Amino acid sequence: MPITSGSFAKALWPGINKWYGEAYDEHPEEYPVLFDKESSSKAYEEDVGVSAFGLLAQKPEGNPIGYDSAKQGFITRYVHKTYALGFIITEEAMDDAQYDISALGKKKAQALAFSARQTKEILAANIYNRAFTAGYTYGDGSILCVGTHALAAGGTFSNVPTVAADLSEASLEQASIDIQTGFTNDRGLLISVMPRKLIIPPQLVFEAERILKSTLQNDTANNAINALKSTGVFKDGVAVNHYLTDPDAWFIRTNCMDGMKWFERKATKFAMDNDFDTSNAKYKVAFRCSFGNTDPRGIYGSVGA
Repeated sequence: MPITSGSFAKALWPGINKWYGEAYDEHPEEYPVLFDKESSSKAYEEDVGVSAFGLLAQKPEGNPIGYDSAKQGFITRYVHKTYALGFIITEEAMDDAQYDISALGKKKAQALAFSARQTKEILAANIYNRAFTAGYTYGDGSILCVGTHALAAGGTFSNVPTVAADLSEASLEQASIDIQTGFTNDRGLLISVMPRKLIIPPQLVFEAERILKSTLQNDTANNAINALKSTGVFKDGVAVNHYLTDPDAWFIRTNCMDGMKWFERKATKFAMDNDFDTSNAKYKVAFRCSFGNTDPRGIYGSVGA
């Protein structure tokens, strides 16, 4: 529906001091730290796993060696979707306005840019928001954070606590242990996966600050060092995301390659033109992208207690 004279009736009369309701401070972009960014030139991208080899077997003297085999693993497809929005200002609204209608168009274009940024933030955060929700599955057929991720060669591994836990010193220490000892390759062999960044909603900011920056052990009378701080577990720090919807859920990104991924197929682009038949001014914005996960070893999460 176009913006007509009736949409901004006050614009037809003198005496307006200021239009308000669109110019608010924004959070800095938060979604980029949730994912590793890649570009794409195709309609979709596919990541295909490859199984590793097992352990070497003892070879009796004079006997031939055994041979292992490799096979294709799980497939993750990123389908790039287009997101767009626009607005129209009629010729009559522009003709009859008592104020600089181009300024109104500029203000509305700024509002359109705000909508575009918010859309991308929500799309990205929803991958985390749905991490524990049935139906939102990835290449191995499981949801993002679950205790039964399949290994291509058989067996499972977990990227959640054994018992869902709130953010605490103990739960973060256990998470670090789980990541370093429980994440294996598809043949069950240990790999060097380490925690890197803690991701939390704003409700957990102060708790995370106390846990990670106390000199001594948090919330105890023990004269013991804060091991999380002294060992520097989270080398990439803490990221607060205001678009996470669960106030208790927290996540850890690891150094695993091909974990949380974001493909930018087409960057955010703004355009403006006039319609020949109506002389209406038309403004639009669009981008094309996809967010997801290839390797669940790239993330560890708890839904909270």
